[in-house]
Amino acid sequence: MGRMPDVYTHGHHESVLRSHRWRTAENSAAYLLARLEPGMRVLDVGCGPGTITAGLADRVPGGHVTGIDTAAGVLEQARELAGGRDNLDFAPGDVYALDYPDGTFSVVHAHQVLQHLGDPVAALREMGRVCRPGGLVAARDADYGSMAWYPGIPALDDWRALYQRVARGNGGEPDAGRRLHAWAREAGLAGLTISTSTWTYATPEERAWWGGLWADRTSGSPYADMAVARGFAGQDDLRRIADGWRRWAEHPDGWFTVVNGEILCRVS
Repeated sequence: MGRMPDVYTHGHHESVLRSHRWRTAENSAAYLLARLEPGMRVLDVGCGPGTITAGLADRVPGGHVTGIDTAAGVLEQARELAGGRDNLDFAPGDVYALDYPDGTFSVVHAHQVLQHLGDPVAALREMGRVCRPGGLVAARDADYGSMAWYPGIPALDDWRALYQRVARGNGGEPDAGRRLHAWAREAGLAGLTISTSTWTYATPEERAWWGGLWADRTSGSPYADMAVARGFAGQDDLRRIADGWRRWAEHPDGWFTVVNGEILCRVS
């Protein structure tokens, strides 16, 4: 029996891409940057609009970075962002069947990808296949169950429970951060370096941005449509959760932290 197709829970709504375009190599891949060297060949799996990918390319002068994604529209955005970098390209690709020979890359990287996959172990195994001996497989994923915020707003508790239900209904694992090392071990990867890092939103500008994009995502994105279609929430529930995000964003003491798990695997 074949694998069920993966579903990207967030979809590519503007509110989703708004958050993706904020990401950089510095704020989203700091655990990896010290390991990058000139001349390396890097594969960025699930590159999205390419903001992290471009930063990785800047860290490997004389090398090359390829970003792959399944969504043609975001790849077009990524190509526009490349900004004339001659060591960066983008292409469609499937993490379960990477179109590269064994040992092609020095580093194979995935950011916020494994949480959306029905078989993250198979994905990591394939990432390891195309990584050369001595190279690195790197992954970073959020852990929704570890996210924390202040003040306590019941609508945000409901948001987390709803998101986890929708994501798991899609075959993903929203608490991926805590599982990365276990998945890597199951995939046969070794030489693990395990770490965590956070994104924190607390200034008025940060709260407006983070709360606003989640309010918009809850109000009218593919994620919201899936929640309703599967009977997990009604329109009144979504409006209440979106309003909760806006109340949190407006609170002068508002604080939110996203915990991310990280792994570096040295390929033997």
